This record gives sequence, structure tokens and C-alpha cells, in this order.
Amino acid sequence: MNFSSFSNNTNEATETAAAPRNLDLSGSAFKEQLHQHANGILIDVRTRAEFMAGTIPEARNVDIFSPDFGATIAQLDKDATYFVFCRSGNRSAQACYMMHQLGYDVRNLAGGIGAYPF
Repeated sequence: MNFSSFSNNTNEATETAAAPRNLDLSGSAFKEQLHQHANGILIDVRTRAEFMAGTIPEARNVDIFSPDFGATIAQLDKDATYFVFCRSGNRSAQACYMMHQLGYDVRNLAGGIGAYPF
């Protein structure tokens, strides 16, 4: 999968990479909505090494840089709501944008894992 269109070198590219603004949630809103959705699935899009170093409990690792990322997300249940995060919120915004384009209900943790209230 080519991520060159998701460059952050210009404001236009940043807007393209971002999920719709109403899908970006603060840490507390992200956690609250996650617990309110019975069909909510938590996805950590960081690398396997980052995931293994620590993640939000019950998160599933789907590395956005994996060559299988597109195929993996295409197989997800469209009836679920996906709560997506990374280290800073950039990769997860890219993932949310792609997932949203495929028709998934997604939420992005703005600010990344550091914004999540454990």
C-alpha cells in the first residue's frame, strides 16, 4: 500500500490524511465511547515492537505499515465501531481515513496513546 499521498509536508496533504474531524476524540471521550459501544473494537496501528512495548488493554495490533494492512482492514466486520490509535495520532488518523472511505464506523484517539487516561 502506498502512503505517499499521506505526507504531512503541506496542509492539503494533512487534511487528506485526516479522518473527518468529528471522528477525532480526546482521550477521555475516546475511552468513554469505547466503553459505551458493545461492538467497539480497539485497534493499535503502531508497529509490532511498539505494540509489544505497551498498549491499551484489549487492543488488537494491525500495523499500518504492514503490506497486508489494506487486506486486513477490508476483512473487518462493518457492523462494529473501531477505536483506532497510535503513538501521536497521525498514523491512526491515516488509518481512520482509509477505513472511513471503506464504510467503517471509526474513531481516532487524537494525541495518540499518551492522551488515553489509563
